[in-house]
Amino acid sequence: MSAADLAGDLAALRQTAETYARGADLRDKELWRAVLAADVELSGPGFATTGIEAALGSIDLLGQMFTRTRHIIHDQVAEVTGDTAQGETRCTAEHRVAREGGDRLVVWAIRYQDGWRREGVAWKLARRHLIVDWEEVRSCHDVGGGA
Repeated sequence: MSAADLAGDLAALRQTAETYARGADLRDKELWRAVLAADVELSGPGFATTGIEAALGSIDLLGQMFTRTRHIIHDQVAEVTGDTAQGETRCTAEHRVAREGGDRLVVWAIRYQDGWRREGVAWKLARRHLIVDWEEVRSCHDVGGGA
C-alpha cells in the first residue's frame, strides 16, 4: 500500500468516527447508517448490541436519557490491513441531564476500541467497544447560544 493510499484510508477511518459522533449528537440515524456495517457490534459498560437496527435503537435511548449530547473526537490510531482496520478513537462525550434544581453535565473520557471493514469504497464500523476511563459530573446552564 502506498503512503498516499494509507493516508486516504486513515482519513476515511477518522471520518467514520466524526460522522458517528455527529449522528449521536443530532440523533440522526441516517448518519449512523452511512458508517455502520449491517452486522455491527456495539458494546460498552452495561450494553451490547449486534446488527445495525439494534445499534440505531441506541440513538433513541440517547434521546430518552439526555436532553443534549456533544461528542468531541480527539485522536485516533489505526492499523490498516487490506480491507480491515483496528484501532482506538479517543473522545470526550458530554451528556446533558435535566434535573430539578438545575441541569447536570455528565462528561466521559472515552476510548473506543474500533474494528472497521471496507465495503466497496467506504469504510464501515464493524465493531466498537466503549471504554469509559473516568466520569465528571458538574452543573450547567444555558447562556443563550441557541439549540
